[in-house]
Amino acid sequence: MSIKIQNTPNRAAFDVQASQDLRETMRKDPKAGLKAAAQQFETMFLQMVMKSMRDTVPDDGLLSSDQTRFYNGLLDQQMAQNMATSGKGVGFAQLIEKQLGASLGNITPEAAAAPGAAALGALLTQAASFAGQAAVPAGPQASGQATGQPASGLRYQEVLSSLPTSAAYAAAADKAQQANAANAVAGADTGDARGFVERLWPDAVNASRTTGIPPQFLIAHAALESGWGKSEIRKADGSSSHNLFGIKAGKSWNGDSVLSRTTEYVDGQAQGSIERFRSYGSYAEAFQDYARLLRDNPRYSTVIGSQNGTEFASRLQQAGYATDPNYANKLSRIIDGPTLRQALIG
Repeated sequence: MSIKIQNTPNRAAFDVQASQDLRETMRKDPKAGLKAAAQQFETMFLQMVMKSMRDTVPDDGLLSSDQTRFYNGLLDQQMAQNMATSGKGVGFAQLIEKQLGASLGNITPEAAAAPGAAALGALLTQAASFAGQAAVPAGPQASGQATGQPASGLRYQEVLSSLPTSAAYAAAADKAQQANAANAVAGADTGDARGFVERLWPDAVNASRTTGIPPQFLIAHAALESGWGKSEIRKADGSSSHNLFGIKAGKSWNGDSVLSRTTEYVDGQAQGSIERFRSYGSYAEAFQDYARLLRDNPRYSTVIGSQNGTEFASRLQQAGYATDPNYANKLSRIIDGPTLRQALIG
């Protein structure tokens, strides 16, 4: 039974079936697959432009909330897709398609039909490089891609960079992010956790002096937000933004920033979105800004001076630090957990 592939301009931007449809298109018609892949990259570009435009508009009105910002993000994502896939778009997709058109001649029919869509992987890898992103090949058969040999065992390790992820891969990104949060709660390897604590302890002590919050609580918060340093928000070139606390770059932020995918909860349901986060020159700057946020923002007044781990976590959530309904519980488990305790003992 044949499967009808839904036309891209008429489908929801967050439809995760789009990635499978794109692979099917590449298998049946490589030229059409190349065009669709190029349109995906144009969609990403347009979404970045629209995100930057929205960031210039004040959002502190009566109707401004995390929910409205989330749905505005979905609207921008849909509009970007419609613009890129309807008509000629803005020309970026055509440029990529022209640049990579010659690559079609190097892909054999066997590779095009291989499981995992090796042909699509080849074109997306080159397109990612063209657009300034990195697709990291994994496995010993990676070299088969370049030679045009069948690469049925080829796999690509997903790189969650600070640039927006195509809507087709939203589900994978969200699952990876939720897995990172779960790993942070479960605890890191003792050696990794010890190194994390040793590296950040002096900065946590300095922040503790200005907030009255025990430094181990601050370390635990950084561990939750960054997955014990393994899931830090990164810049486009892969370098660290040093943003350990997931602090977003609002209208009042004048420093560097970076776009990254995150998970927000609306009515208790996890939803992926792309947000702009603050970027720092060092971890010391990150702790200083975090402490300043807690001190200067009135909604965190009850958090200042917290001496009980459960109380600290609960007050952070009550103040709206995160939308995850289980945020306080996750943070409390890290504070009272064996991983942090063993790391502090050394």
